[in-house]
Amino acid sequence: MVSPDDMNTLLPRVIIAPITSAGQPMGCRPEVIFQGKNARILLDQLRCVDRVRLGKKMGKIDEKVWHGVLLEMLA
Repeated sequence: MVSPDDMNTLLPRVIIAPITSAGQPMGCRPEVIFQGKNARILLDQLRCVDRVRLGKKMGKIDEKVWHGVLLEMLA
């Protein structure tokens, strides 16, 4: 989830960024290793979803990897 924890606890919706092992490389798509696979965080495809639509938590990516890129995009 991209949205802050305090927002996540109060609202029924969360902001997410999809992760893919495919997709075109871009500066707004930080590359990571997730569950042992090369992946990209698609920060250019942020979405707001109802928490009910989320499945089980698959893992966590350190905020240091993507937060600076997101701030630069929104500046």
